[in-house]
Amino acid sequence: MENSRRIFIKKVAAGSSAVALGGIGYGFSASSYSRIRGANDRIVMGIMGTNGRGKKMAANFALQDNTEVAYICDVEDKALQKGIDAVSEAVNKAPKGIKDIRKMVEIKDIDAVYLAPPDHWHVPATILGCVAGKHVYVEKPLSHNPAEGEMAIKAARKYNRVVQMGAQRRSWKQLNEGMKELHNGVIGNVYMAKTWYTNNRGPIGVGKKVPVPSNLDFELWQGPAPRRDYVDNLVHYNWHWRWHWGTGEALNNGTHEVDLARWGLELDYPSKVCSVGGRYRYKDDWETPDTQIITYEGANGSSIVWEGRSCNGSLVEGADRGVIFYGDNGTMRTGNDGYAIYDLDDKLIKEVKPQIVVDGRNTVSPSAALDFPHIENFLDCVRNGGTPTADVEIGHKSTTWVQLGNISQRVGRSLDIDQDNGHILADPEAMKLWGREYESGWTPSF
Repeated sequence: MENSRRIFIKKVAAGSSAVALGGIGYGFSASSYSRIRGANDRIVMGIMGTNGRGKKMAANFALQDNTEVAYICDVEDKALQKGIDAVSEAVNKAPKGIKDIRKMVEIKDIDAVYLAPPDHWHVPATILGCVAGKHVYVEKPLSHNPAEGEMAIKAARKYNRVVQMGAQRRSWKQLNEGMKELHNGVIGNVYMAKTWYTNNRGPIGVGKKVPVPSNLDFELWQGPAPRRDYVDNLVHYNWHWRWHWGTGEALNNGTHEVDLARWGLELDYPSKVCSVGGRYRYKDDWETPDTQIITYEGANGSSIVWEGRSCNGSLVEGADRGVIFYGDNGTMRTGNDGYAIYDLDDKLIKEVKPQIVVDGRNTVSPSAALDFPHIENFLDCVRNGGTPTADVEIGHKSTTWVQLGNISQRVGRSLDIDQDNGHILADPEAMKLWGREYESGWTPSF
C-alpha cells in the first residue's frame, strides 16, 4: 500500500519535472564525496520548522527515492510532533525529534537540511548548515535582510555547499519553456512586467505580554534576533508582519512573482526602487504594509511593478497572483505552471495550460506535485554536483529586489541602486536597513 502510494505521487510529480540543468557550479571535497558517492546513494535529511509549510515539505522529501528524513527540528512541541507525524504518515517511519538546530547540524549522518523557520532564522541556520558540511534547501525569502543574503553566498561558496532557495517555480517545466520563448523574442523586446499577490487576511489584534507557553522554547525561537518580550499574538504566523522577525507580504509572497519578473527581463539588480502603501485595513500590531505597490526601473529601459494586497482578495486579471510580461510585439501571461501569448490586439496566439491545479493562497503546499521538481533538482545537485535552479545567488538577487522595496517603504522615498551589487547609493539612512543587529553571542560567523 505504502509503495503504491509513493509510486503514484512520484508519477504525478514527473508530469511537471524540470529538465536537468547542466553546469558544474560547485566543487566537492574528498570528504564530501566519501559520503555522497553517486546518484544511487541515500541522502539523509534534517528538517527545521514544521508548524506550517515545513511539515508538508518534510513529507515531500521523505517521499523522494533513496532519501530519508531522519530528524525533525522545531522549538515548539506541537510543531515538532506535526513534522514527525507528517513523515510517519508518508513513509511509515518516524524521524527523531530535536529542538536545537545547532545540535542537529552537528549530526554526522545528516547530508542536507531543509529550513522553514521564521525569516530571521533563514540565513543564520543556512550558515550553520554550511559550516557543518550540510547542503541546504532554505525556503524563501532567502534572508531577513540583504546583508544576510550576501553572507549566505559567501558561506555556500566557502564550504562548497549546494544552497537552494525555495523558489520552486524555477523548476517548473512549462514555465521554463515559457521563459525560453520569452527570451527568444516571442513578444519582441520585453520592457515591463506586472506582478501581484492578493489575499483576505484578518486582523491580528494587539498582543498582551504573557508568560511563554511551556511547550515553546522562546529563547531558541528568537535565536539571532535581539530579545523581545513574548506576546500572545506572535507565534506561529503573525511574526510575518513584524519587522523584527518578518519581512511582510512583499517577501512572504512577492518574492515568487518578482523572481519570475526578474528572470523574464534578465535583470540582476534594479537602478531605482520606489514603494508606497501602509497598514490600512486594521489597527493592530501589524507593522508591515497590508497594501503596497513597489515600482522598479531596470538598466535596459525596463520596469517591474509589484502589487500586494493582504486584506482585499479582489483578483487581478482573473487570478489571485501572477506575472504578465509586456513587449513591443505582444504579451505573455504566466499563471501557475502555464502561460499564454497574445498579440498587440490581445488576440490569443498560444496557450499552454497548467497540468496541475495550484492554490496560490495555500501557505502550506500550493501543490505537492509542483514542489517535487524543485526538491528533485536539489537532491540531484547534492548527489552529482551542479548548480540548482534557484541557487543561493539567484535567491539573493530576487530577495534583495523585494527587500529594497521594503526599505524604500520604511524610509519614505525612492532609492537609487548600484546595479553591480544591489547596494543603495548616496542614502546612509536607507543603508542602515541593509543589515541588522544581533543578540549577543548569536552573530552569524563562518
